[in-house]
Amino acid sequence: MSLRPLIFAIALCSAMPVSALEEVGDAVPVYSENELNRMFVSNSHLQQVQADDCQLVQDIEARAIRVESPSYQFLYGDMLAWGVCVERDVELGVHYMQSAAQQGSPAALEQLGRYYARGTLVQQDRERAIPYLREAAAMGNVDARIQLAELLLSNYGSPLDFEDAYRWLYNTVTASQSTHNQIARLRRGLESRMPANVIARAKRRDSFW
Repeated sequence: MSLRPLIFAIALCSAMPVSALEEVGDAVPVYSENELNRMFVSNSHLQQVQADDCQLVQDIEARAIRVESPSYQFLYGDMLAWGVCVERDVELGVHYMQSAAQQGSPAALEQLGRYYARGTLVQQDRERAIPYLREAAAMGNVDARIQLAELLLSNYGSPLDFEDAYRWLYNTVTASQSTHNQIARLRRGLESRMPANVIARAKRRDSFW
């Protein structure tokens, strides 16, 4: 085997300016589950994929398709749905969001509930939004809890859902004063439609601690 091509490649790299090598930068590490969850909460996941110059597309796709990670299925589905770093494919994107939701991803459940409530990418169906939002709310998703209460107060869903919706709002912890105010408003709305004994039961703690 001739060493000429190898010698030429080494010489080429040696001749490359340091500034050009620095422009390449370090490889972007794949996101951890905790990082993804934080990004989902702040709705910054698509911006982060773009900020990383789309370097992780193959890793994201592999974890979504081969590993079937719900977090990565949701991320990949959102990328497809909005054409972020990949060719846009709304139908396939929603498919991966649905798959993530079926595996219990709170972010996927909340987003699909919101999309059905608003008619984003899918046909608007507020009744269909309720089960998604209920599941996400039960898992602690604050946005889902708020949206569920708003739909119930707009006469969607069932009055049987009032107690759970109230309990979830009552036990929600948030540092945002505007979110506190919104929750207080929704609680008052639900209280106006609930018997006093049901309100008291919803406030009751499951355990002393």
